[in-house]
Amino acid sequence: MEVNDELIDNLSNLACLEFSATEKEAIKKDLQKMISFVEKLNELDTTGVEPLLHMTEEANVLREDKVEGSSTRGEALLNAPSSDGVYFKTPKVIKNPSS
Repeated sequence: MEVNDELIDNLSNLACLEFSATEKEAIKKDLQKMISFVEKLNELDTTGVEPLLHMTEEANVLREDKVEGSSTRGEALLNAPSSDGVYFKTPKVIKNPSS
């Protein structure tokens, strides 16, 4: 498979990304290396090799739920840089376009 400018432009369009000319060249080289690696893997004889679905035989190794204590509201607010005694106060980060 040939990695050319058209392919890079198509991929960048699909990913909604913009690249400079030097970035395109670097991406082209990296993609060509990846494709060469996969093509090299295709040379291997995998006859009789089962597909690997999971890296381990373990399934759903979960811990048991335990009820543990937590911080009280007062203790949590002690760590807050700003509060009104009931809630954390934070700076406004979303601007209302109509105001």
